[in-house]
Amino acid sequence: MILLSYPHPEWITSTQPCFPRSKPYLISKQNLLSQSPHLPFFLPKMAAIFSCSSLYTTSKSSLFNNPNQPTSSIRRFRPISSSSHNHNQVQFTHKQKDRFSGIKECVLSVALTIGLVTGVPAVGFPGNAVAVAVNPALSDLAVLISGPPIKDPEALLRYALPIDNKAIREVQKPLEDITESLKVSGVKALDSVERNLKQAKRALIQGNSMIIAGLAESKKDHAIELLGKLEVGMEELQKIAEDKKRDAVAPKQKELLQYVGGVEEDMVDGFPYEVPEEYQNMPLLKGRATVDMKVKVKDNPNLEECVFRIVLDGYNAPVTAGNFIDLVERHFYDGMEIQRSDGFVVQTGDPEGPAEGFIDPSTEKTRTIPLEIMVEGEKTPVYGSTLEDIGLYKAQTKLPFNAFGTMAMAREEFENNSASSQVFWLLKESELTPSNANILDGRYAVFGYVTQNEDFLADLKVGDVIESVQVVAGLDNLVNPSYKIAG
Repeated sequence: MILLSYPHPEWITSTQPCFPRSKPYLISKQNLLSQSPHLPFFLPKMAAIFSCSSLYTTSKSSLFNNPNQPTSSIRRFRPISSSSHNHNQVQFTHKQKDRFSGIKECVLSVALTIGLVTGVPAVGFPGNAVAVAVNPALSDLAVLISGPPIKDPEALLRYALPIDNKAIREVQKPLEDITESLKVSGVKALDSVERNLKQAKRALIQGNSMIIAGLAESKKDHAIELLGKLEVGMEELQKIAEDKKRDAVAPKQKELLQYVGGVEEDMVDGFPYEVPEEYQNMPLLKGRATVDMKVKVKDNPNLEECVFRIVLDGYNAPVTAGNFIDLVERHFYDGMEIQRSDGFVVQTGDPEGPAEGFIDPSTEKTRTIPLEIMVEGEKTPVYGSTLEDIGLYKAQTKLPFNAFGTMAMAREEFENNSASSQVFWLLKESELTPSNANILDGRYAVFGYVTQNEDFLADLKVGDVIESVQVVAGLDNLVNPSYKIAG
């Protein structure tokens, strides 16, 4: 099972066609920077390198049968063996389209890397460098990286709700801006906090009627109660700022934003769209759910175990989130080890035995789900295709890979609809995964974010054990739960 078809964020690894395939060609980010004066010359070389060799696969059997295999490379990438690939010419097979797509993605990733590291706004390749059309995506690079990215997972979840109520957003935004205000040193930050708070108060007063009008009728009483708590909490935060209690600002801000998020969720009236017919009988999460994942940490004297709270978003990924919740209720992940932790992602979900996914007892076959991506401004997700496949180069996803601890499905490199049970969490930004210009967005299905203890994900190692994953809220939003039919 492949997570990524891109080079590692710290080292872009390939093999020059003129060297033996066992000899790696490594280009560090320092080398990328040093090449910036010669980009017109350097980029065609990079393109040629990747066009000839960057197709990857994994072999589960080889990993488990080799006792000397490092545990850190359970999800390593290796070039396709010479027996299946001719180094001297292009093999036109039934997977030709998929292979060229992989080449295209690799070239795009390199171009994104260089553009972001060196500040070059656009890149052009000579017409004979690579036989794939990359210009449409590259010309939109400035669009992809425009505007400050939202990196807070709870803010991302708030903005991902299927609502359109400007009034509540105008309350939310200045409260979130307090985070930036607190980056100023000392008590000077509190002046900015008071300005943020004043703006939020004014927005709440002026937009009160519009906020109430946007509430779902069945949830109105609960939302009005939250609005009352929000108003009181703002007064308390005002007093904190006036008393110069800087350390008390962030916890109170978090509390206020939880009230705002609750009001926004109370604006959602039922599930907003129909899932395509071919997927309607799958486990579906029609709403949101919260799970706690308890991990036993080995060989770390400072951390014996940790509970990660994860919010799963079925509004934007009902099939993907529903599949995961169904597996959680089957205790599929309980006792499973962390299988990859390389500083870029943490990954798990590969069961023991030859299968690389969940075997459904009712069919005795691997259960797979479609690639599912909700695009900003659309009412239903895109199924079965990456956004690049369908030409949506400018599109922003509703659930982007912006936050530390973004949770998504792993899948086979050339099969969009091959995800089953393997999941990963993104750990950090890099040249290949910057917020708002992320080569993973639109290619892998995000379905949730770690909202508590996410920083400890970086401490997990291969071999650490997931003791349990439990649904603590939102299980009633799961429909067609197969775990109730077959254990």
